Parts: sequence; structure tokens; C-alpha cells
Amino acid sequence: MDPLRTHSTLSTAGLRQSARALLGIWLLWVAVGVSGQPLIEPQPLAVAEDDRGHFDVRSAYAELRGDVYYLNAVIDYRLSTDARDALLAGLPLGIRLDIEIFHPRRWWFDNDEVALRQSYQLEYHALSQRFIVSNLNSGDQASFASLFAALDYLGRVERLPLIDAPVLRDERGYDIRVRAVLDQEQFPGPLRLLAFWRRDWSIASEWYRWPLQSE
Repeated sequence: MDPLRTHSTLSTAGLRQSARALLGIWLLWVAVGVSGQPLIEPQPLAVAEDDRGHFDVRSAYAELRGDVYYLNAVIDYRLSTDARDALLAGLPLGIRLDIEIFHPRRWWFDNDEVALRQSYQLEYHALSQRFIVSNLNSGDQASFASLFAALDYLGRVERLPLIDAPVLRDERGYDIRVRAVLDQEQFPGPLRLLAFWRRDWSIASEWYRWPLQSE
């Protein structure tokens, strides 16, 4: 048996156990109010068969209306087991859309021209038992009775403003791509460390890419 390989395997397992322990401490801290009494019943952590979650951009296209391009997309969101547990315990989750408009280059790296971010926050209110989706760019909010409904709402992007058409005056043409990410930048410091070590906290879709067509 290779001692170096064995040591690496044990170290990785130990880090994952430590990350799970950190999450358990965080959930307990969030679940206890100022008075020391539980505000909500902490959700049990799954020991086996954890759902690591996934984000998937099913379809997307850019629509030109007047002089503005708008994004329309359908995205499938499924949170990991740990992310759902943390959400139900009161931790807000950040979800971000990364959007890039660029000149495609055949023999070299793509030349990025415009990079946009659309940020959302998903949180659970234990007293009202409602899931709240906040658009951090516009300040709009929507309330839902179930997590399924909240994620379905997030996954239907309609007429999201992208860029003024006159800005894109170039005969070379442009491509556009979009991906969905569980935004770790919105996590408190301890959970950023947790997300770094656990794959089910690093959820991101593949890039969905298509040529930007003028109309």
C-alpha cells in the first residue's frame, strides 16, 4: 500500500468530516435565538446518500426589443442536502447569473467584451413558513409557500435587460453565454471555508452559449 496515497485519502476524509461538523455548529447557532431557546427545529443532517445538487441552464436566448437586448432563460435549480439544511435553519443563500457577451475567436481564447452579474438571495422565514426570493440588483422581492415554487420562479428568467444594441456595433459578431452559480461570496466567513472543502457547496451549471443574433 502506498503510504502517501493512504495519507492523502485520510486527510481528505478528515477535512470533509470537519466541514460537516462546522456546518452542524453553524446550524445550531442559527437555530438558537437571543433568549437561548430554539427558534426553529434544526433539520437533521443526512449521513448517507447526500444530494449534491445541480444547476442546469436548459435553454436561453436574447431578445431585441427596441434598442435593448433582453435575456430569457429556463434554469433547473436543485440544492444540495447541506444547502437545503442551512436554508431551512435560517441561512440566506445567494444565487448568481454570470452573463458574458464577447467576440468569438477561432484560434485563440475568447475575447470578453461585456460581463454582467445578476444576483438573487433565497431565504426561509420560519415564523411565516415562507420562502423569499430577493433580486439584489433591482430590490424586488417575491414570496412562496414552498421551496419548489421559489426555485421554479428563480429558474424562469424573463426579459432581463442585458445591453443597449447600439453598444454592439461590430460586423465581427458576438456570442453570449450564461451560467448559474451558488454564490459563495454571500456566505459568512466560516461557511466560505466550508464551501471551499465541500463539493456540494460549489454548485455551478455549465456555460450555455449561443450566437447573439441582431433583428
